[in-house]
Amino acid sequence: MENCIFCKIIAGEIPSPRLYEDDKMIVIRDIEPKAKLHYLCIPKTHFALLSEMDEARAEVVKYCFEKIPQLASELGLQDGYRIIINQGENGGQTVHHLHIHLLGGEVLGGF
Repeated sequence: MENCIFCKIIAGEIPSPRLYEDDKMIVIRDIEPKAKLHYLCIPKTHFALLSEMDEARAEVVKYCFEKIPQLASELGLQDGYRIIINQGENGGQTVHHLHIHLLGGEVLGGF
């Protein structure tokens, strides 16, 4: 998408160190961390909401969820982590490109 910051990061138009990248997703650090370790897993396929998923997009999200545990130790998340997907304005979504927050590196408070 033309004005999507994550699409621009994926395309290399905006520099952001990639902790992991393959043909389906990237992992970068969140620029406003909410935990000692705070990463973003960003699918390379642009869509904003889970409600926009079709079969192909669902496969990409499934792939991300399968890949995250494989990367946990490399990212310093071996002692556990929290996964968050914000959806819509009331859900705190500020970038309208679906992404998965990975938080860890410390004991996280409850809800």
